[in-house]
Amino acid sequence: MRHTSIALLLLLLCACTQDSSPDAAAASSYDWPNYANDPGASKYADLEQINRDTVAQLEIAWVWESVDNAAVAQRPQFVPSGFKATPIKIEDTLYVSTSLGHVVALDAASGEQKWVFNTLTWEHGRPANNGFNHRGVTYWEKQGEDGVEPRIILGTANAFLWSLDAETGEPDPDFGSGGKVDLSLGLGREVDRSMYANSAALTIVGDIVILGAVVYDDPMFDRIPAKQTDVPPGHIRGFDLNTGAQKWIFHTIPQQGEFGNESWENDSWKVTGATNVWTMMSADPELGYVYLPIGTPGNDWYGGQRLGDNLFGTSIVCLDAATGERIWHYQIVHHELWDYDPPAAPNLVDITVDGREIKALAQVSKQGFVYVLDRISGEPVWPIEERAVPASTVPGERASPTQPFPTRPAPFALQGISADTLIDFTPELTAQAFDLISELDYGGLYTPPSLRGTINMPGWTGGAEWSGAAFDPQTSIFYIPAINNPIVVQLIEQDPAITEFRYVRQGITSISGPLGLPLTKPPYGKISAIDLNSGDYLWERANAEGIREQIIALGLADPGPVGITSFAPLLVTKSLLFQAITDGVPVLRAMDKQNGETIYQVELPAIPQGAPMTYMIDGTQYIAVAAGGGADAKLLALALP
Repeated sequence: MRHTSIALLLLLLCACTQDSSPDAAAASSYDWPNYANDPGASKYADLEQINRDTVAQLEIAWVWESVDNAAVAQRPQFVPSGFKATPIKIEDTLYVSTSLGHVVALDAASGEQKWVFNTLTWEHGRPANNGFNHRGVTYWEKQGEDGVEPRIILGTANAFLWSLDAETGEPDPDFGSGGKVDLSLGLGREVDRSMYANSAALTIVGDIVILGAVVYDDPMFDRIPAKQTDVPPGHIRGFDLNTGAQKWIFHTIPQQGEFGNESWENDSWKVTGATNVWTMMSADPELGYVYLPIGTPGNDWYGGQRLGDNLFGTSIVCLDAATGERIWHYQIVHHELWDYDPPAAPNLVDITVDGREIKALAQVSKQGFVYVLDRISGEPVWPIEERAVPASTVPGERASPTQPFPTRPAPFALQGISADTLIDFTPELTAQAFDLISELDYGGLYTPPSLRGTINMPGWTGGAEWSGAAFDPQTSIFYIPAINNPIVVQLIEQDPAITEFRYVRQGITSISGPLGLPLTKPPYGKISAIDLNSGDYLWERANAEGIREQIIALGLADPGPVGITSFAPLLVTKSLLFQAITDGVPVLRAMDKQNGETIYQVELPAIPQGAPMTYMIDGTQYIAVAAGGGADAKLLALALP
């Protein structure tokens, strides 16, 4: 039985940083106890053994071949797209989930496998949306009669909540039924398990675990007829970790008599689904609050059946974690039509603005905004203006006449399609780009989907995405990985005998510019660094060389690095900024935090898919990252020799 409790450490994390004293950096052991290290999603570690002077010696220390690889060989019909999990580290052990639903404990120093547990996720077939996909587990300490009983907590892609003994991998017999709880029950509506899943690392405050879900939010045309009620609701729930009992539910689609219900016109709250949190959440244990990045109501692209602002769709919502009571909310998109759901956990940041200390949160978005709010009150730190946006031309649709635009920081991604955003290597290429898009609808941010087809810039993958941002609490610098990638969304009218949805998207397609080049100007992928005390940018850089040589080969001027449309998660330490990316070859890149300069990069044996993390054991600092996919997934650990 492990008797050493990390409860004190978790309390220290409430301010979203770990101990930043010199002793912490020099310690022989340093844990990474949450998905992003702390409940506030900083992705920061106060370690500096791997630093500017030593990073060139970095090498792969060990490789763990995922147990998924053998499972894919056994059941080739169930192939995950990538290994996207980030491990956590407690004392001498790493814990990680796999895309096919295994949970594994590894020796943190050697990578040797200690135990593996199979949740049998595959037994219910392909999960909702992105299929077999999982991003991590959460650690919790149960107070038993004989002392601390460590637990690993996770939701699965087949809609179960599990509690496992962290020392053995065996299910907790006191939790739910045989160590698991059926998440398809308790939502107030019958839910098809194939349309409801969990892939996020979970958030725990006290003895309550808070769950959202991945929801299949488009019409299911294999169902005749395809009904609005087929789409499950994305309500948020809190479960008691001692027993597995559901303690509370927060209706993301407000029910009759609840605050916000009137924003769902024509009783659309009764039948609309989604409005879910599919990504990670963040929490402030000191305040007892959990922060929800709530996503889009279904049908994503047409809202004629759900007129109104549709609270709490596409909103940041703060709840009391013990009761589920709403403390405050801020809707970042009214009557969502673009799938601009907030893609990552809000970063909880303590900043000083104009001499005033603020407990704040910073939410990155797909549309390229950072919404900086007081995390106690929900009030914007800098003004957010309601500005007029285009009306919809689709019959039955009524787009919101205004949308919120943060005034600071400035957007970190290209927004809308215009002469300011189209490819600009030469005036001729810009003119050709305009010719190419002449039969489509386009304009500024929040130009609604149409029957002709509308160019969304950014597209539904951002801007920012699930990898989120990283925050350095020592400097208040906020680091954002992002891409600039337009898409075309075209709506088509449906046969009412087939579906209740009047319009659905025909498809989402990419769109190229002249000469096979991108439609918009570079960079196509980038990193931005913002001082959150002022809201000013310190630097921005392309995330990779990209198609630079192709551009030069066309006789165009050398544009410098242009970046790639790949999500490349970040890790920040006391010394360096790290990024896992495929820049021609897969690499872990170390950068100067003050200017983004690449100091060194080490080649990896597989494409990095997960967000990197770092820890120390026996006096050695390691950086671990999940890589590969399909039948070749692996966890890589790098260290100094």
